[in-house]
Amino acid sequence: MLKLDLYPGGKPYALTMSYDDGQIHDRRLIDIFNKYGLKGTFHLNSGRFDQPERVTSAEIASLYQGHEVSCHTKTHPFLEKLPTSEVMREINEDKARLEELCGYVVRGMSYPFGTYTESVIRTLRECGMEYSRTTLSTMGWGIPEDFMKLHPSCHHNACMELLDRFEETVATRPYAAAGAMLYVWGHSYEFDRQNNWELIEDFSRRIGGRADIWYATNIEIVDYVNAQKALRISFDGKKIYNPSAISVWVNADGKPVEIKPGEHKSL
Repeated sequence: MLKLDLYPGGKPYALTMSYDDGQIHDRRLIDIFNKYGLKGTFHLNSGRFDQPERVTSAEIASLYQGHEVSCHTKTHPFLEKLPTSEVMREINEDKARLEELCGYVVRGMSYPFGTYTESVIRTLRECGMEYSRTTLSTMGWGIPEDFMKLHPSCHHNACMELLDRFEETVATRPYAAAGAMLYVWGHSYEFDRQNNWELIEDFSRRIGGRADIWYATNIEIVDYVNAQKALRISFDGKKIYNPSAISVWVNADGKPVEIKPGEHKSL
């Protein structure tokens, strides 16, 4: 049987971390992520750079190197309360400034306050956004049908509960965990305010360095899942064509198989 439940390298699980607002505590958080091999997406308000308690524009490229810089609007408004022209201004100006500072195309975001409407989503797509994270925790690990409604697994306050639940599922019902995408979000300043930096340190130590987990940014997961969906598969499931620009792994009768970019593969 052919299954689409593997990530790069044939790994069965993925983890992504997502943090908002770009406060100075991102520096400590990134040090922890780098120490344990985790990768994060940092959703930034470019209109607030260089203000007290905020990261500086000069450090964006170096601080977030190896992670993803993503939009969070220029000034952090409730987008559904703005006219469409202002929504576009908030996104486009944020995107342009971030791209100038980080040196690559910015393609995703998170919703300020976690709020949105279908009209907002249409506007974001027109601005080139390919995903946007909400604040609605699922305590699950499924792939969203629509990446513009990217619901996280949990806020970091519940990360240990999520990990316990996930590891129990892996041990007792591995078929239910296959293809899992664990998604943890929050704000780095919360660790400072709540004096619980040990929480993210312990979580990162426990989940980091595993051979069965792909540590990825938000956009890396979006790109991979879209490439996975783009696979062309024969009726009998024995021939596959990968029209995308990245390798995709499939589970063929329990064995990981790589389908390279542009490759026609017979199983």
